[in-house]
Amino acid sequence: MPTRSLSVLVDDAFWPRLNDADFMRIAVLLARKSYSEGGCPIGAVIVERGSHRIVGKGHNTLVQENHPYNHGETAAIRDAGRVDFSATTLYTSLSPCDICASLIQMRGFPRVVVGDVSNASGTETRLRQQGVEVDVLEDAQGIALYRRFRTEQPELELEDWRGRAAAGQLPAVGSKPD
Repeated sequence: MPTRSLSVLVDDAFWPRLNDADFMRIAVLLARKSYSEGGCPIGAVIVERGSHRIVGKGHNTLVQENHPYNHGETAAIRDAGRVDFSATTLYTSLSPCDICASLIQMRGFPRVVVGDVSNASGTETRLRQQGVEVDVLEDAQGIALYRRFRTEQPELELEDWRGRAAAGQLPAVGSKPD
């Protein structure tokens, strides 16, 4: 369901009752959706700061859509569309990769809440140095889910972070990707 349809289903009075932990739980539910589809379990939610309404949501679809940059954060940004990101908070179930961190900074997000720095970390310091407020709100379910994924599919995890060549899966020239 497109995020823009939420206003039809959810009363505006509902959103202000949600807190950081609630929004992180939604990001983890989106990560679980990706995992259940055979993808990398990373989800993200973009929340308007004043109203607390969700304006964008997404999950990693590297496998599902055969696209190397369909990360949870990029999917949520695409879903949000042309909004003023400087008035939002991004919740992500896993520490952003370098590309997502660059996009977060480039789009002017003032705040990012990260649900897992146990399985991946590194861009939090960079984002802080660029003026982004970064809060870590570790979610035990999200951490366990990503850890299970990493154990079950280490090559896919490596491909998501570093590409197919790094995972030893470079296709032959002229062949179609899986």
